[in-house]
Amino acid sequence: MIRLSDTQRILLSCASQRSNGSLLPLPAMIRPGGGTSRAMAALLRQGFAHERETGEPAATHRVDDDIRYGVFITAAGAAAIGVEPEDPGAANAVAVAGSPAAPATRPHSKTATIITLLARAQGATAAELIEATGWLPHTTRAALTGIRKKGHAIDRGKREGVTCYRIVEAG
Repeated sequence: MIRLSDTQRILLSCASQRSNGSLLPLPAMIRPGGGTSRAMAALLRQGFAHERETGEPAATHRVDDDIRYGVFITAAGAAAIGVEPEDPGAANAVAVAGSPAAPATRPHSKTATIITLLARAQGATAAELIEATGWLPHTTRAALTGIRKKGHAIDRGKREGVTCYRIVEAG
């Protein structure tokens, strides 16, 4: 298991939800100077983030001459927090399995991860959903309720004696 500090997890999580993957600007829950420089340096050393040129002032980590550099999440960084890279096939599976009225979710959110797992033919058990998101059981059950409220029809059945959830065609 990959050991990350709370600050590193927050930085990677926020970066995974941004379209550009930048660790900056810092999320409101992290105080500037509260160990963020060390956390980013460790992420760079571990290969969970990389530095590259950026034109966005808010995403700038350092400036060298006239070139701005930012820190961005890598695929290894996303995997370290349990976020899978977006797969075009997975997005299609969610669109087909969900009802037409169901709203789109952010592609790298934990809710999108749950919907992708539920859209599989075999569905997903509560334990699989908990492992994929890192949430507690009550939070996972609440997310299932939220997904239902967004218009997805969720079927509950048994697979090898364990309760399994699956998104089914509405109607």
